[in-house]
Amino acid sequence: MTWVKICGITNLEDALTAVEAGADALGFVFYEKSPRKVDPDRVHEIVEALPADVEKVGVFVNEASDHMVDVAQKLGLTSIQVHSGTSPLGDKKPEEMRSSERFRNYIALPVRQFFDDEGRFDSFAVSVRNDKPDKGVSAIFLDSGTRAQMGGTGHTFNWESAAPVAEAIKRAGLNLVVAGGLTPTNVTEAIRILKPWGVDVSSGVESKPGKKDPDKVRAFVNAVRQAERLV
Repeated sequence: MTWVKICGITNLEDALTAVEAGADALGFVFYEKSPRKVDPDRVHEIVEALPADVEKVGVFVNEASDHMVDVAQKLGLTSIQVHSGTSPLGDKKPEEMRSSERFRNYIALPVRQFFDDEGRFDSFAVSVRNDKPDKGVSAIFLDSGTRAQMGGTGHTFNWESAAPVAEAIKRAGLNLVVAGGLTPTNVTEAIRILKPWGVDVSSGVESKPGKKDPDKVRAFVNAVRQAERLV
């Protein structure tokens, strides 16, 4: 079954709506520049009200491991998602980015890092093809982030062109999560082309930044479940 994460949760109402719709994970953004940044005290209140089997993911950008672990422990999170836009796997190897064996660890990579100068994927060099994957990394997220905005851009990337990157990640033994511009109307196509382990949505199920639209959340999860039967 495809793992579904609803990211950019800022309030309990949206969190419970996502859980009721069938989401496997909820994401809480701690990046200062994000319009979906949420106060840690509020996150703690939300997490306290959620079922134990729902993943609670802290989303960070270029933060120190000790800081991420500290926040996750204090707030009762179960997973840590790191965004880094400096290189295919950031300045650090995956094993150095692993925050703690206590948490599931996700690394989000901007797809633009795999483009060559002509905007093609066919000459990319993916670090995971040459390095032994770290068993502590639960999944690699392919996202459409830019240098100015790491995530939540509302834009897709070219899934057909990115297919070789997705396959390389999966061949390296890592789970693949697709993010960036997903909506209830296009997620079926993303799943058909890239066949990911999971999908991650934020702006595509919102009424405005930081506020989810219940109908869109339910439609997104339903679309994912329908797509599973077609792959």
